[in-house]
Amino acid sequence: MTELGRREVLLIVHPDRDTTRDAAGEVAVRLAAAGIGLRVLDSEVRRLVEPPDQSLPCAVVAESEDPARGAELVLVLGGDGTLLRAAELARPAGVPVLGVNLGRMGFLTEADYDALGDTVDRVVERRYRIEERMTVDVTVTLGGTVVTRTWALNEASVEKCSRERILDALIEVDGRPVSSFGCDGVLCSTPTGSTAYAFSAGGPVVWPDVEALLVVPSNAHAMFSRPLVVSRSSVITVQVDPDGSPAVLTCDGLRHADLEPGSRVQVVAGEVPVRLARLWDGPFTDRLVHKFSLPVTGWRERHAREG
Repeated sequence: MTELGRREVLLIVHPDRDTTRDAAGEVAVRLAAAGIGLRVLDSEVRRLVEPPDQSLPCAVVAESEDPARGAELVLVLGGDGTLLRAAELARPAGVPVLGVNLGRMGFLTEADYDALGDTVDRVVERRYRIEERMTVDVTVTLGGTVVTRTWALNEASVEKCSRERILDALIEVDGRPVSSFGCDGVLCSTPTGSTAYAFSAGGPVVWPDVEALLVVPSNAHAMFSRPLVVSRSSVITVQVDPDGSPAVLTCDGLRHADLEPGSRVQVVAGEVPVRLARLWDGPFTDRLVHKFSLPVTGWRERHAREG
């Protein structure tokens, strides 16, 4: 797909951000000036090029054509949802993903919009490092037959199909039952996903270099429904009650599968990681404090200043 020796970047954008077109234009101009080719998905061309005679200097590729293969980097303009969509394209090709936040929190993204110019300069100069993030592989079986195989970077969630129903689920770890309860759902998360949906459901924050998997019940009707942190080598299974209601499996909010009563959802550490491009060398602690605007001044210091 790429000429020998030619550098190319695949651009993935958020479809509804007002700043998307301006940011994409700046990226295209800067990369072209550095002799780096730009690829854009055919499904996103209309969002970026309007009117047609003011086109960006880019090559148009289809999602069905393995668009990241041969690219040096997948550059994302958007939030975490856009980055997860980009990771779906980048993971099979082993291409790193670099996110520029055009949304709100953007926990997975590496830079904000006001640093776009510097970010592109760093890409041009190859001043970034690669960090591999753990994924999970998910297998759904029904009556011993495999019906779905998929994966997730953040989390695989098993949830009830309708608001009026309750999901009756049995949780197993390494083939042994742990607990069963009625709930809204069960989230099986990676450390990367611990600051996403699992965090909102009451799960712990896990540093991304910790080799572990999380099990986080959502609104469980049970005395014991605490989040679990298990080994990377563990096998987590969520079984939908054979006599209960159907459910739905959702991975990263992108990939969905209907679950009939009796379905078993097995979650294990993924064989293929997602590679993230990082610009800064600061620890995860600093990112956590910055993204969540955590108060890090001591109570005594605050009290003295307020007095």
